[in-house]
This record gives sequence, C-alpha cells and structure tokens, in this order.
Amino acid sequence: MAININPDTAFQLIAGVASTVLSALLMMIKIPQSAYSGKLATSKHAIVVSFLICSFMMFYTISEYGSPAIWDWEMFTMLTMYIVVHFSTSIISYSMIALLNTERHKGQSLFMPGLFVSAIIAFLLLESYKSQNMAYFGVVCLIAVVSFLIQSVTYIVYFDRAYKQSLKDLENYYDEDESHKIKWVRFCYIISMLTNIVFLVYIGLFWFLDYKMEVASLYTMWYMLYFTYLTSNFLSFLSTHKVVLEAVAHRALSGQSIRINLGDGIKSRISRQNSGQESPVRANDFKSIERALKVWVAQKRYCEYDKSREEIAAELGTTKEALHHYFMVKKGIDFKSWRTELRIEEAKRMLIENKEFSINIIGEMSGFSDRSNFHRQFVKLVGCSPKQWRESGGKL
Repeated sequence: MAININPDTAFQLIAGVASTVLSALLMMIKIPQSAYSGKLATSKHAIVVSFLICSFMMFYTISEYGSPAIWDWEMFTMLTMYIVVHFSTSIISYSMIALLNTERHKGQSLFMPGLFVSAIIAFLLLESYKSQNMAYFGVVCLIAVVSFLIQSVTYIVYFDRAYKQSLKDLENYYDEDESHKIKWVRFCYIISMLTNIVFLVYIGLFWFLDYKMEVASLYTMWYMLYFTYLTSNFLSFLSTHKVVLEAVAHRALSGQSIRINLGDGIKSRISRQNSGQESPVRANDFKSIERALKVWVAQKRYCEYDKSREEIAAELGTTKEALHHYFMVKKGIDFKSWRTELRIEEAKRMLIENKEFSINIIGEMSGFSDRSNFHRQFVKLVGCSPKQWRESGGKL
C-alpha cells in the first residue's frame, strides 16, 4: 500500500495516524480479570476495532491517490469517510450496549449481521464508483443511505432501552445516586449519532458545495476529536468500573433479577402482620437490626459511600431484604432516604463548625460522592443551598 503524502491527503494521514495511536493506547490498557469485567473488555475491543477500521480506510484512501480508477478525488474521499462512519455506527453502538448490559441484548445480536451489511455496502460503493457507471453508482448510494438510516435508528432504540435498564440496575443496587458514572456513555453516544446526522447532511449537500475538500477535512478532524473524547472518557471510566459494573453485573452473578424480593419467611411475616398476628421472630429480628443501627450511626458509617446494599446489610448483620422490610414497617421510610437525612444533618453541622473546609469537601466528608447530588439533596431537605446555610450561621 503506497502512501502518497501531499496537501490533498494530509488530513487522511493525520486521521489514520491518530486512530492508530488511539487503538494502540486502548490495547495496552489491561483490564483486571474479574467476574464483572468481561463486558468492559468486550466494549474496549469493539472500540479498538472501530479505530483500526478508520486507520485502514484512511491509509487505503491515501494509497489510491492518483490512481486512474479515481476519477473524482473529492467524491472518493467522501465515500471512504462514509464507510468509516457506517462501520463505526455499528461498532460503537455494540460497544456501548455491551458496556451497559450484562445479559445478551437484542441490540448486540444485530452486531454481526449489521457488520456484514456494512462490509457488503462498502464493497459495492467502491466497486460501483470505480466502474464509472453513474446509474449503478447512484442506486448503490441510495441503498447505502437508506441502510445507514435504518441501522442508526435501530441502534438508537436499543441503546436507549439498555441505558434505562442500567439506570434501574444502579438505583436498585446502590443506595446513593451513582447514575452520573454512566451518563458519559449516553453523552458520547448522542455525540456519535449527531455526528452521523451531520455527515448525512454533508452527503446531501455534496454536489452543491464549492469547498468539498475543506468541508471533508473539517469533518475528518471533528471525527478524530470525537474518537479522542470517547477514548479519554473510556479510560476515565476504568477507574470507577468496579462500582458500576458490580451493579449492572449483579443479575448475571447472582442468577436473579436486581429487585427487592422478600423471602418466603418475610412474606409470611407480612401476611401475619396483615392478619393482625404479631411475629416473635420478626420482633427479635427488628430488635437486632435496631441495636446494629445504633452502633452504625454512632460510628457515622452513613458517611461512607460507594457501598452496595448487600455490603451495608452485612455490616448490620442482616440481609438487604430484611433491612428494607424493617424500614418500611418501623420507620415508614426507605433506608436510602433515611441515610440521606443523616448525611445532610452531618453536613449542616460541619458547614458551621468547619468553615475552613470547602463546601465540596464537606459534601464528600458527609457521604456524597457527587457534589451535584449533595447540593440537590441539601436544597430539597433544608430549603436552601449549603452556601446559604453556612453564611446564615445555620439560622435559615
């Protein structure tokens, strides 16, 4: 594959080198082997493949520069960029859905057929272009655009379902708000789809543009910036993947759905309660939980974050189902809301007594891993912001 370096191929060369470097960087990242990290590795490998396809197509484009078969260089670069975008849509969608799901999702099952269709369309586009049969080439272009639209809409639907399910998994598994740790996935996917829409607009306006190569170059650079942004967020996600994937992998690891299912014993206790019969076993269980909670509160364990419900229940010597049942019956409030109130009370005290600490530090010390969640919960329960509370000396 001969590489022709000149002003007309400069942006393809930059994009090819950049995507190669990004793929090499991701390949060098070792993901710790664990029961819940398989999907993360699958997602990483899919992104690497997408980068490598981009690299190959960019270098292939450069190698074809000056070839007799390339009768319109501007159109040829547009076609090769379309092929990159078409492949990337399928691969990035697969990667993001794989990252969010622990079970095989229908969107993932469409990956291989979608990849096969992309490969066929890529072959037909290049062959029809080189044949210089405009009628044949026009039909193939129309099929390619329709296929691209169907593919994009389908993956958007499946991604949306996967994302919503992952949010539910996080909410059910953790007692604090961890949704912010996967919001980057949705944001990156939205950018990817918007980038695809821009490219479709570019295709529609191609024959009317006076500066086709300039527009193509700008789009290529934007695509590389998106790839870089995706990679940086993915690498950042690796530092917190245990927290997130333990939650979304819970169904696969435990063999059951992530939802609060009261055991047969607790169900029978509820039945006895509804019939007016008091259960001595339940009373003993509740007394044990009450004693454990007093110690737990005295030690300010509620200020610890990134803990699952199973871990907290284990600290209290019970199960998450029994703990949930205790709070519903005895306190009329769920554990998450009760603990949030304790955290806010602790934050209120520290804001007044520790004025040398920033508000963000106070939020972390009182148990909030996300400052926006701390601010939102504080305003909700206190009626003013942490800053206003501190400035008033706690008199609001």
